[in-house]
Amino acid sequence: MTKRALLSVSDKEGLDVFAKELKSLGYELISTGGTKRIIEEAGVEVRSISEITEFPEIMDGRVKTLHPAVHSGLLAKRNNEEHQNQLKELGLGTIDLVAVNLYPFKETIAKEGVSEQEAIENVDIGGPTMLRSAAKNFEDVAVITDPSDYSRVTEALAQGDLSYELRRELAAKVFRHTAHYDALIAEYFTELTGEENPETVTKTYERVQGLRYGENPHQSASFYKEVKEDKGSLAYAEQLHGKELSYNNIQDANAALEVVAEFAEPAAVAVKHMNPCGVGKADTISEAFSKAYEADPVSIFGGIVALNRSVDKETAEQLSGIFLEIIMAPSYEEEAFEILTKKKNVRILKVDASVEDRAKQKTVSVRGGLLIQDKDKGTLDQVELETATDRAPTEQELEDMKLAWSVVKHVKSNAIVVAGNDRTLGVGAGQMNRVGAAGIALEQAGQKAEGAVMASDAFFPMPDTVETAAQAGIKAIIQPGGSKRDQDSIDACNEHGIAMVFTGMRHFKH
Repeated sequence: MTKRALLSVSDKEGLDVFAKELKSLGYELISTGGTKRIIEEAGVEVRSISEITEFPEIMDGRVKTLHPAVHSGLLAKRNNEEHQNQLKELGLGTIDLVAVNLYPFKETIAKEGVSEQEAIENVDIGGPTMLRSAAKNFEDVAVITDPSDYSRVTEALAQGDLSYELRRELAAKVFRHTAHYDALIAEYFTELTGEENPETVTKTYERVQGLRYGENPHQSASFYKEVKEDKGSLAYAEQLHGKELSYNNIQDANAALEVVAEFAEPAAVAVKHMNPCGVGKADTISEAFSKAYEADPVSIFGGIVALNRSVDKETAEQLSGIFLEIIMAPSYEEEAFEILTKKKNVRILKVDASVEDRAKQKTVSVRGGLLIQDKDKGTLDQVELETATDRAPTEQELEDMKLAWSVVKHVKSNAIVVAGNDRTLGVGAGQMNRVGAAGIALEQAGQKAEGAVMASDAFFPMPDTVETAAQAGIKAIIQPGGSKRDQDSIDACNEHGIAMVFTGMRHFKH
């Protein structure tokens, strides 16, 4: 009995060669629309789907393969006598191979200004249905959705047939493909309706690369990206030089991008173990980096640096004098790039963190589940600062408080940041109590804490943090406020001549 192959693809890559090889292997080819035209142009004999269904393609091609003559041929089990008898009684034949890929829904919704109607017209119905039918019956039907698998299939067929293992592997790929496709559609329509807490959530991602290992060498890992392009993200960054990124590199680099994105003026951020260890801003990127480096010249060693301006020669010379894992910037001047690439292993990435972050939510996996929340995009522009103390902050203190507040938002809680003269001076991260975090930040700042400002990601439950700050010479504090004992901290500030403002906004980061 002659075997039959049904080909209906939107991605025409390699189709002509695949069709010729199937024909040479004795397959009768069946096809639809544009696919059929490409096969005919390749000089290969092919039958129309309408010849098989004895029914025309109708409704602008919306209905063409949704027919018993197609799906009975895909779903009939070859070793089931009843199935085979039914096919004979109805005059239907089997379909032994299916190559289908789907309408370009992802590419359609990625276009600027795409209409809802255009998106709807690119929701494939017949394609996923054929793929699922064939994949369900993979023991008897070879099913292909990726053109890169064409040669594997024809080579196996030329040697006799596809193994059970290869058939099952191809079927698994099909089910992943259709699940990914449906998840994109579901997400698109969920966003259209404005539903914020749907009854089910299906997230879908595409693999960027496999990683050598995860946080530790005994852990395997891979890097996946969201389908919607975000040019300000690490997933869509262009690596210009250096070794492949590791799991920890990606975590740290993402943290650095999140911090530098807070600043409109030239800014530099150094990150170590997902916490900023030095942040500086200035009129030039070179000066901004100098401030970030001076904030903590010890911790920056082996760290990640993100910049929000093009790297010039002066900045490159500064960067090249330090051992860094990663350097990220929107662009690099030619001379600067030559300087940086003298170090073989440093990873140099082109990514512009100033590109608007369109993602609304953040997800975190927990054992047995997933937490989803709105991203913390809160800024001081959204609140009215309240001066809680007798003394109001000076203009410079207020400027430094804004910087410290922008940074403390990205420090693991409990978090304290000390800042002065447009740079961080000390960072206390991830402590079990707030006064402990303050002690670390102030110890790092040392004598530079005199006259500096302090930011806290959450309120002071008691005045001990203020007392510690006063002893170090802190002159202004910014914190959310809202504690039942706020007055105790206010009184302590007034006693020591410290200005304190409340934001009314908390920035816990767990």
